[in-house]
Amino acid sequence: MIEGLNNHQKRLKRLFDLFFSFVGLLIFLVPIFILIILSTISTRKIGLYSQNRVGLAGLVFVMYKIRSMKTGESLNHITLSNDPRITRFGSFIRANNLDELPQLWNIFMGDMSFVGPRPDVPGYADKLIGKDRIVLSVRPGITGPATLKYRNEEKILSKEIDPLIYNDEIIWKDKIEINKHYIKKWSLRGDVNYILKTIFS
Repeated sequence: MIEGLNNHQKRLKRLFDLFFSFVGLLIFLVPIFILIILSTISTRKIGLYSQNRVGLAGLVFVMYKIRSMKTGESLNHITLSNDPRITRFGSFIRANNLDELPQLWNIFMGDMSFVGPRPDVPGYADKLIGKDRIVLSVRPGITGPATLKYRNEEKILSKEIDPLIYNDEIIWKDKIEINKHYIKKWSLRGDVNYILKTIFS
């Protein structure tokens, strides 16, 4: 594993995540429960969605979200803004990032961080080689510089003839470079700024 943050930085980042995820769970526990109920009604499936994602050191963990889609088959992991599986309620919570609230539990348990590279499905980050594997030296995050740059990713992909190829050849590679720079220049102040930008964007 390529060295990323030093031990002091790792402890500082983890303490920040642990404290604020605990506070967040206390504040948002009831809203999360309500969102799960509304999602269950909207999608006619259990409103809490889970999926395997690649995390720290390439290890797979279970990530939680509020379900935003009805049952349906997808040819790949790419989601477009005009995906017919997304319910009206699902579109609302995705637009306001409310579907991500259950990830406070992932952060509290140490699977994720508030800020970091977004956790990918197996077949992407876990396949990185060489210096690119520095991306796996930190916990994946709810937000970060790459997430903010591509906050309209679903709309961008919806305009492409082949969304999967555009994602793999353009967006994915750009995200890797952005995340490498984030890790090399990491600071707690920077993380706070990314969180604030996410809230107010």
